[in-house]
Amino acid sequence: MISREVKTQLIGRHQKHKTDSGSSAVQIALLTRRINELTEHLKTRDKDHLSRRGLLQMVGKRKRLLRYLKSHDLKIYEKVLQEHKIRG
Repeated sequence: MISREVKTQLIGRHQKHKTDSGSSAVQIALLTRRINELTEHLKTRDKDHLSRRGLLQMVGKRKRLLRYLKSHDLKIYEKVLQEHKIRG
């Protein structure tokens, strides 16, 4: 679970304007954070198949958002990949 402070910080770092909280870059940043936390959780709990399924769904959603961002704004796409250390 992402704390409110961390979520606000991630949104602030990636938003395009003051009220932006749902752009592709923001969604990718939040998903990446959740994916990293869930990956650590699954390293210690091998049999948590429901969380593993949720992780795979999040990875798929992030992949679709990255594909969209790549086709619409290559500069922001490269920035997001570099900042979050995502292979593209």
